[in-house]
Amino acid sequence: MKEILKRLVAGGQSLSREEVKQLMLGITQEKYPTEQIASLLTALQIEGITADELLGFRDGLLETGLAVDLSPYKVLDIVGTGGDGKNTFNISTCTCFVVAGAGYKVAKHGNFAATSVSGASTVLQNHGVKFTNDASLLCKSLEECNFTYLHAQLFARGMKNVGPVRKAMGIPTCFNLLGPLINPSHPTYQMLGVADLAQMRLYHSALQRIDVDYCIVNSTDGYDEISLTGPFKVQTRDIEKVYTPADLGLPATQPSDIYGGETSEEAKAIFDHVLEGTATPGQTNTVLANAAFAIHLIDKDKSLSDCLATARESIESGKAIATLRKYIEINS
Repeated sequence: MKEILKRLVAGGQSLSREEVKQLMLGITQEKYPTEQIASLLTALQIEGITADELLGFRDGLLETGLAVDLSPYKVLDIVGTGGDGKNTFNISTCTCFVVAGAGYKVAKHGNFAATSVSGASTVLQNHGVKFTNDASLLCKSLEECNFTYLHAQLFARGMKNVGPVRKAMGIPTCFNLLGPLINPSHPTYQMLGVADLAQMRLYHSALQRIDVDYCIVNSTDGYDEISLTGPFKVQTRDIEKVYTPADLGLPATQPSDIYGGETSEEAKAIFDHVLEGTATPGQTNTVLANAAFAIHLIDKDKSLSDCLATARESIESGKAIATLRKYIEINS
């Protein structure tokens, strides 16, 4: 560790993916004092973490964590980086149930909120869901309602070794970026929302190096999802394009339309209204837009307008809310 820190302090050098993986394994094995871990995280934050360094932490966390094999289902994960400071309702989680209601297999990886009122784990727990790492129950959920949830704290065991250090530092570190990369099911597809274009470039570089078919989205006014509050950018392995709400035949929304409220109970109410088909047009359209791109990631032969229609039918037919209710029944 000392030699690594000397190189980083000297500046202008980055670490290899394997070097960082070994550091993460050492952190998990409690080989290093907290002061050295804090110095490492600070140096990487100042220098700006590279894709290989980020993937090194990912590799170490996945190796020391609990894996679950959902590969036969070819699952999709829909996740945002968080940290955009917008406090929206649970758009990505809501989108998951719309996509699952449309017949696609979704295995969402998530946690409690860091910067908003309600994270994915928050809204599901508020519905009475009990989190599990039991593979048979995770598969049962996928088979019976097309959706399952992987609560990060039950899988990424190495995170607990850096938790106290991160809390004491009180600043963002590279670990704030790792959540979307450590889904223990190794999803076939991933739709990832990022808060800015620098993050988009970083994740694009990282995701190209692993086996996942991905779609990264960013609203140009700083939302880590398709907010419909203005133009938004979409990047995959093959394309990079800016869209407007009008390109989807949808009106623009206002930030107030997708605000998550002051409490997790308010966020839960909006979440339910969307899936029940009783939400405001702005709330519903935002989820439909995200669902359309998620479906298009899997079903590339479908036009975006057809994907949007499929998402809309999931809500209007009652399939989306039925998916949520079935998932709660299985997991409560």
